[in-house]
Amino acid sequence: MQRGELNDLLAFAAVARARSFTKAAGTLGMSPSALSHAMRGLETRLGVRLLARTTRSVAPTEAGERLLRSLTPALAEIEHGLLALGDWRDAPSGTVRITTFAYAAQMVLEPKLPAFLLANPDVRVEVSIDNGLTDLVGEGFDAGIRFGEHVDRDMIAVRVGPDLRTIVVGTPDYFARHAPPASPGDLDRHACIGYRLKSTGGLLPWEFERDGREYNVRTQGPLVVDEVPLTLAAVRAGVGLGYVMDHEVADDLAAGRLVQVLDAWCPTFPGYHLYHPSRRQTPPALRALIDVLRHGD
Repeated sequence: MQRGELNDLLAFAAVARARSFTKAAGTLGMSPSALSHAMRGLETRLGVRLLARTTRSVAPTEAGERLLRSLTPALAEIEHGLLALGDWRDAPSGTVRITTFAYAAQMVLEPKLPAFLLANPDVRVEVSIDNGLTDLVGEGFDAGIRFGEHVDRDMIAVRVGPDLRTIVVGTPDYFARHAPPASPGDLDRHACIGYRLKSTGGLLPWEFERDGREYNVRTQGPLVVDEVPLTLAAVRAGVGLGYVMDHEVADDLAAGRLVQVLDAWCPTFPGYHLYHPSRRQTPPALRALIDVLRHGD
């Protein structure tokens, strides 16, 4: 396409719709004579007559009608894109409703959400803590935050945290009394701190993987909890083994207060992702929040 030809095509579409050089020229902000000259130049370059002119009217020829039909959806898409730029100019405003679970709220939202709200006073964020997998559309939420492996494929997902890893740890004193497990199957001989899922009421299995094979172990022990802090307290006291996120006990491992076992059986898995329904235009307030939460930014 030659330089300036897009402008001439836009002008042609205006003339063909208005069926008047005068009306089209007024819309385009140019003189009728300049517009007529531009149309003749376009017809010359294309080698086909696009407009039938008389002293009183102008109308598209058959070739012109065909060109107009081809241009109409493309021009509408361009106009839509230009209008959408207004979302980027306008300050984000409105309400964003998010569903997530307590641990994700602590790790993802607590560090960044307060500053976001201070920087965007016209945005209101509602956070609903739910350990189940909420139906975003059905429940009226704009977005959710879950582990990446739990996000439906038909959702738009944005990483808002690094990959995670769950590991098995115990105190040196505990391992002085009990031989460390060499494989997940050895855990039935150990006191393990269990975790009960609030969403289902069932006990969380300890999940392992090695050489492409997955192993789920139902552990037993003196304590079952549904909150992470009590798990950590019991493990640090030497009550038994814990199945915990590695970042939760990084300082303990570095200081030697805890010892990790079954390392080869504990791979990483996709971390926290913010997800929302597929839409052509993401609301400005949600887009602004995503930009702040996006991992690596």
